[in-house]
Amino acid sequence: MHKLLVLYPYPQDERKFRPYYEEVHLPLVEKLPGIKAYRHSFSIAGAAGGSPFYCIFEAEFADADAFGAAMQSAEGAAVRADAENFATTPATVVHYDVAD
Repeated sequence: MHKLLVLYPYPQDERKFRPYYEEVHLPLVEKLPGIKAYRHSFSIAGAAGGSPFYCIFEAEFADADAFGAAMQSAEGAAVRADAENFATTPATVVHYDVAD
């Protein structure tokens, strides 16, 4: 399995971020070819309490090739382009193979 993890810092306007993210951005994510599952949360806490992140997103793909194909697709381009419509500060984005 291959995972995508996106960590969003606090936005300038939380009232705009969340509805846009859930009502516009996530429907674009659902169209990614090969996506097996995804989840997100706005309830994030660090080990010592607070967190520098406002939202966390993770997605699962069969493997790195499936992830790469999704990101190179027209749908992947649409997801990347849409991020500037709600994320006022760049997110931390990582992807990785999951060990069994």
